[in-house]
Amino acid sequence: MNAEFVRYRVVITGLVQGVGFRYFVQERAESLGVTGWVRNLRDGRVEAEIEGESGMVLMLIDAMREGPTFSHVEKVTPFPLTGGQQFTDFRVAPNGQ
Repeated sequence: MNAEFVRYRVVITGLVQGVGFRYFVQERAESLGVTGWVRNLRDGRVEAEIEGESGMVLMLIDAMREGPTFSHVEKVTPFPLTGGQQFTDFRVAPNGQ
């Protein structure tokens, strides 16, 4: 049986910049086999676009709710996306709007 492939845009609010949050997400994503990117936004939030097998993607979203040691995550908002696979790896992207 094939696992369901899913894609999400995720926005994380709280104390999530300057605490290693992007690198935490990258490490977790790579360990789960999830692809995509993560970046800081100018307003202090972090944004990610992630894709992969549904169970692994949901595990990554749960990890984002915890965050690294010095973060304080207030809210994680996942937005489902449509379309096929876009990424071959997971990377920290340049800062966004």
